Amino acid sequence: MNAQREASAEGTRERLLRTAFQLFHEQGFHATGIATILREAEVNPGSLYHFFESKDDLLLGVLAFALDYLDPAVMAPVEAATDDPVERVFTLLAGYRRRMEAEQCRMGCPIGNMALEVSDGNAKARKLIHANFENWARRVAGWLEGDERLPADLDRMRLARFVLTIMEGGLMQSRAAGNLGPFDESVAILREHFDLQMSRRSVLPRKRGARVRAPRRTRR
Repeated sequence: MNAQREASAEGTRERLLRTAFQLFHEQGFHATGIATILREAEVNPGSLYHFFESKDDLLLGVLAFALDYLDPAVMAPVEAATDDPVERVFTLLAGYRRRMEAEQCRMGCPIGNMALEVSDGNAKARKLIHANFENWARRVAGWLEGDERLPADLDRMRLARFVLTIMEGGLMQSRAAGNLGPFDESVAILREHFDLQMSRRSVLPRKRGARVRAPRRTRR
């Protein structure tokens, strides 16, 4: 009986988190009322306040939930689609593009949106938002780590953060423009950057101490 109650309670908590995550994405944190969350989650107020002291506390729960949600919702499907590390990056970005297209260039990235809306006034939320960004970047860096087509001295984590910047910036500009042009242009530049890095890897450095021969003079 206790196990059933615990399972039921955990199911209620997860339903609240999933519902709040979706509503915060669609409407924004400040514009989403508790009553809307309760209605959409089909949960009574007592259940919500059993798990979360306030709406701000619920926000922290949503951001913590997002850390674990990233894998099944975003990263695992990409990894299942291709084994190529670089193509995983562009498959990932193509997924964001499809969602943006389906949403008619509205909403954008849920974590990026919350970074803009709540980071300045909520230190705990800011810390969790940063953790979400780092979680995303670490996963991408992990894909690139073993790719020998990239230069050995290339910092994979810095490159992954650059990919994140391309994604977030492209989505934000496409929301403002009302079309996918800015996102597509950003991704095209990123593709060029990867191509450049891989071409740099293919040029072997001259061995240290090796002499460079002067060109022979031709006799007239």
